[in-house]
Amino acid sequence: MSRKRGGEAESTSQDWVATLADDVVAAHKEIDGADPDRTIVCASGLSPSGPIHLGNLREVLTPHLVADEIRRRGIACEHLISWDDFDRFRRVPKGVEGIDDSWAEHIGKPLTAVPAPRGSEHPNWAEHFKAPMITALETLGVPFRGISQTQMYTSGAYVAPTLLAMRERSRIDAVLGRFRTKKTLPDDAEAEDGPDDEAVGSATGEYFPYKPFCGTCGRDDTTIVAYDDDSTEMTFTCACGSSETVLLSEFTRGKLVWKVDWPMRWAFEGVDFEPSGVDHSSPGSSYEVGGLLVSEIFGGRQPIGPMYAFVGISGQAKMSSSKGGVPTPASALEVFEVPLLRWLYARRRPNQAIKVAFDAELQRLYDEWDAMTRKVAAGTTGAIETLGHTRAVSTSERTLPTTPQPVSFRTLTSVVDVTTGDPQQLGRILTGLVSSDPEEPVTLDDLRPRLDCAEQWVEHYMPEEAHTRLLPAPDTALLGSLDETDRESLRLLLDGLEQDWSLEGLTTLVYGVPKQQAGLPMDTQPTDELKAAQRRFFVLLYRLLVGSDTGPRLPTLLLAAGGPRVREQLGEDVAP
Repeated sequence: MSRKRGGEAESTSQDWVATLADDVVAAHKEIDGADPDRTIVCASGLSPSGPIHLGNLREVLTPHLVADEIRRRGIACEHLISWDDFDRFRRVPKGVEGIDDSWAEHIGKPLTAVPAPRGSEHPNWAEHFKAPMITALETLGVPFRGISQTQMYTSGAYVAPTLLAMRERSRIDAVLGRFRTKKTLPDDAEAEDGPDDEAVGSATGEYFPYKPFCGTCGRDDTTIVAYDDDSTEMTFTCACGSSETVLLSEFTRGKLVWKVDWPMRWAFEGVDFEPSGVDHSSPGSSYEVGGLLVSEIFGGRQPIGPMYAFVGISGQAKMSSSKGGVPTPASALEVFEVPLLRWLYARRRPNQAIKVAFDAELQRLYDEWDAMTRKVAAGTTGAIETLGHTRAVSTSERTLPTTPQPVSFRTLTSVVDVTTGDPQQLGRILTGLVSSDPEEPVTLDDLRPRLDCAEQWVEHYMPEEAHTRLLPAPDTALLGSLDETDRESLRLLLDGLEQDWSLEGLTTLVYGVPKQQAGLPMDTQPTDELKAAQRRFFVLLYRLLVGSDTGPRLPTLLLAAGGPRVREQLGEDVAP
């Protein structure tokens, strides 16, 4: 397929974002009796049961990219995020600062009724974990309309569909019965398919798709003992010993169980597109069951809902939001520039696994991103790659922040590491990398936010053994033991240091010294013999500068150390 963009036809047959947008727009137009001007709705759902992690971010970025593509075509499209903050607090997560085992007393209460961790500025547990995600999404250029399920249920917005579900409970039970199994989860497992079991019964064994929260203890350890369809009178008991009789038509302290709640929302909000994780997309899962319930019970239709694969973190296993200590979008944005993080999620189809690297692999990702950016600027990329870059650096609403003068992330981390982040040293070295023209000075601000990302990575993620520190004094013993070949190589290097004190000049110099020693032109292509001579020279420099056989790229190391320090460490007075 193809479509017009900027006056030219571009193939989008392999572009998953455009393909899904095509499907959503086509399905929207085919709805019988639908208003053609109705705004298309793309949706996400997030449960603030704990830190909202980078796996959850795929739940948001997938519909964001599709919604943004639809808006780029001039079609009205809205992105909803349902905050599942009326879910029950299921367990006390590990590794969350400011909480302890005393939070166990709140298990069974809505997340908005659980106290926030100690020291939080937020009124409850749900708001505490929603806040950093909202900030991260603003930074990532993701506009959305947030819907609090606490507000929706307690305001009475869902009373009508709740009463409908209760009247049709036998039909709902029959649908669920087609898929119900005896499967149980181990005590430490995460019930990813929903916050509560769909098989909610009563004292008499009758199925009810609704869970009230107790007015005495606030928990959902409740059992419905009687319900009258005509009057909507409902009586329920709680494990705490209390009992209540209420009119469900007026009662707002409860919610539909997950597998009924989700399709109810599809119909209520008119959702056209909502992806779901592997756990929601397997046979008999909430997405499959919901597709039947939304049409048979709620009179709506199932949205287009591709399955998205889990997100790994440098090879780690699947993440769980109810367990603490997982990387979040906020932590990723400390070391990823916004376009790079968007691109990482946008370049793979939803059903393909992706990995967000916080280790040395991050340097390679930056290299790959920079190479593509240069190709886009040169006009040498294909349509799909160009579209991916465009979606990373901008949305239909705005252009996202980028570093004005980008320097290789690999170089930045080396310089930050060697200089231990000293601002004066950084300014001297890095501004020299970008501009050697005193009439066009470059400040450190021109190197941000990438420089900030590099500083955060060196401080928090760089392996201890990877840090580089210059020797505190010249290694006089090693200098005194050098043979004539090594001494000559040092003299050639020292003689050439002042010729071009730039990254490019130093690169030419360190690779060229062995060529000079062999009497070869500087443009000689390396042979095995020349490579061996270069390697010997490099090892010598590393030993004299950092006391090791390896280290960061030598041109970067020399630049970071500075001319006077390099001359001192290499023994400028080496006798001929």
